[in-house]
Amino acid sequence: MSSQHSLSQLNQIEAKRICIIKPSALGDVVQTLPILPVLRKRFPDAPISWVIRDSFANLLEGHPNINEIIPFSRRSSARYWWSFLKELKQRQFDLVFDLQGLLRTGVMTAATGARWRVGIEAAREGSHLACNLTIPDTGRLVPAHLKYWRVAEALGSGETQRQTKIHLDKEDTIWARNKLSPQSNATPTLAIHAGAQWITKRWPPESFAAVGAKAIRHFRCNVVLVGTADERPLTNHIEQLLHKFVPTGRVTNLAGETTLKQLAAVLIESDFLLTNDSGPMHLAAGLGTPVTGIFTCTNSVRSGPPGDQHELVSTNVDCAGSYNKRCPKRGPHNLCCMEELETGRVWKALSRLISHHMAQKSTKAA
Repeated sequence: MSSQHSLSQLNQIEAKRICIIKPSALGDVVQTLPILPVLRKRFPDAPISWVIRDSFANLLEGHPNINEIIPFSRRSSARYWWSFLKELKQRQFDLVFDLQGLLRTGVMTAATGARWRVGIEAAREGSHLACNLTIPDTGRLVPAHLKYWRVAEALGSGETQRQTKIHLDKEDTIWARNKLSPQSNATPTLAIHAGAQWITKRWPPESFAAVGAKAIRHFRCNVVLVGTADERPLTNHIEQLLHKFVPTGRVTNLAGETTLKQLAAVLIESDFLLTNDSGPMHLAAGLGTPVTGIFTCTNSVRSGPPGDQHELVSTNVDCAGSYNKRCPKRGPHNLCCMEELETGRVWKALSRLISHHMAQKSTKAA
């Protein structure tokens, strides 16, 4: 069955129960969210479920287009795994999208027994064998945000405006505003996320602190540090450096203190985000917060957020954008991309971003 023929049929069927299988990672989950309004419009009466890693489930809670969140525990026993697959089968989905494309999600997709099992060309580990339909132009070199949006295109809604909806309770917004309240004045708030899952994505904390200090001096920015509990030592180090460089600067360290929804609220309340290529980068961008993104081992076109309101800075070493989780270079050249990507370049990008948006804000106020 050809993809073109299948896609034509997909746009004609009336699914009764839909499941999105996209357990992780945070940035990919965020970039998948815009297809939900499209699915709801195309299948107004069909319940939509989402299989997601349990640590990310909080982000989907209360979403107007999701009827059921199915949390999945990555570290689980064979008994749990068997029970989980049995539950997927019992739900009687007839349309399933495997947007992860790995062995684990391929097994999940097959277990549903759905009539329509949709996959992507970037699928690995044999997961494509579980699908009977593949959306074209979704290979690994296609920018991630476009790859997931191909679902909307396949359903005839590619021209629809992308919407990244996250339901925030009033308490989440109040919490974020209270945490940032000492900084509430006319000066902008710069959020900094210096963490990343891969060591090859982590620009040095000393460099983040140097750029953050310049933002405080030049734009009187208030700084809020965000990250996971595991990243708290990293943010503590940056906080100490910022206080050393600019003793009068206002710095709030929230690493490890936020749920995903509280993090979203903090990023909404912030004016800008300085970050590595990470989940918070895509979360901020999806919520409309301008980003200065730093790219070392990943490619800014393939992995960066869509839109021209961001400043994305990449290293120029020969292995840039190689997607190596470990640096291929040894000895004195190990992680040379971190040194090559100088603070001056990142500062110029951040400065352009802040200046541009502050000018726009002044124009609107006038």
